Amino acid sequence: MHTSKPYDAIRSVVFLGITSLTAAAWGQAVTTPSPENLTSTQIVQRMETHNQERANLLRGYTARRHYQVEYHGFPTTLAASMDVDVAYDAPASKQFRIVSQTGSELLIDRVLKKLLKSEQDATQDQGKSALTTANYNFVLVGNEMAEGRRLYIFQVEPRAEGKLLYRGRIWIDADDYAVERIEAEPAQSPSFWIKKTEIHHIYSKTGDFWLPASNRSVTKVRMGGTAILTIDYGTYQVEAASTHPPASSEGSPAQ
Repeated sequence: MHTSKPYDAIRSVVFLGITSLTAAAWGQAVTTPSPENLTSTQIVQRMETHNQERANLLRGYTARRHYQVEYHGFPTTLAASMDVDVAYDAPASKQFRIVSQTGSELLIDRVLKKLLKSEQDATQDQGKSALTTANYNFVLVGNEMAEGRRLYIFQVEPRAEGKLLYRGRIWIDADDYAVERIEAEPAQSPSFWIKKTEIHHIYSKTGDFWLPASNRSVTKVRMGGTAILTIDYGTYQVEAASTHPPASSEGSPAQ
């Protein structure tokens, strides 16, 4: 392999694709009816308020994720995958245990394992990447119905440069004021090697909670290659505030 820089750049982008997005919609659903004719400011304020309430109620979760990354282009075509057990304990602890791994050792070591470590570190300081008015400007551009639910559509732009911030569109559920979908690109390129990145992130309800369901990030590398990351977040076992047991010491972070 002539250089590892394209793969390090891919890791930076896929890290953005799951780290800056996963803090957007944790917690217990709010079932207050959605009034008509809310202003964009009122919608965003309710999203922020309810997100904080959700974060306070969410004590932890466990799940088994499946990561798949493919690189097509110079200097070769590579692929790798991992199954990973994740355990989150509020407010800022996330542990990973690799269950299985296959494919390119280069992608496993330089992309997927580093991705886990970066996400683990970022969990300890979520404020810098949170979807809030401190970090973003919000513009209401419309609404739509999806599977019987009304969604507000916002264009979001970062207020300042930041490697974990993004620009694009978000869809906010009009009943729960939780983010249901994000389609975005990095606010700034993490590397010279990256030409363009598209991030597609979906949340879904698990019982009374909204949590990440899937992620697909497509990155165009300047030398002509394409990297595709997909994440299936698996089935969650959620611990709410009233049922949180003592934290377990089992498992170890990914190396």
